[in-house]
Amino acid sequence: MPGGIRRAKKPSSFVIDGDWPHAMMEPHRGALVAQAIARKLAAAMTEQGISANALAKKSGVNRQVITNVLNGTVWPDMLTVVDLEGALSILLWPDHTQWKIPEPGHPGDRVAPDGEASEPRRQRGA
Repeated sequence: MPGGIRRAKKPSSFVIDGDWPHAMMEPHRGALVAQAIARKLAAAMTEQGISANALAKKSGVNRQVITNVLNGTVWPDMLTVVDLEGALSILLWPDHTQWKIPEPGHPGDRVAPDGEASEPRRQRGA
């Protein structure tokens, strides 16, 4: 498989609770970046009143790829993001290096859409 097993799961499969792209996520940095890109892309398209078809024509990115990024069914690649950023005149890539992402299996191993760790899960009966 191109990209190895790290790409075997789609970004939206890391959702723990809620609906993509506004869901609580597992602490997977790549999925969180894909989620942030999808959220910013959707917001920019709404703000600018541009459809996926119009954005495809303007950016040179296939309409289905845009839809797949919005739905979290693909890992957006660098060229796709750069072309979409250029067409929309905004930055889509988040500054994820400052996010407080816990290790999987540790308290607070749920991450909000802004990349910040959530409150630890409560144990049953606690």
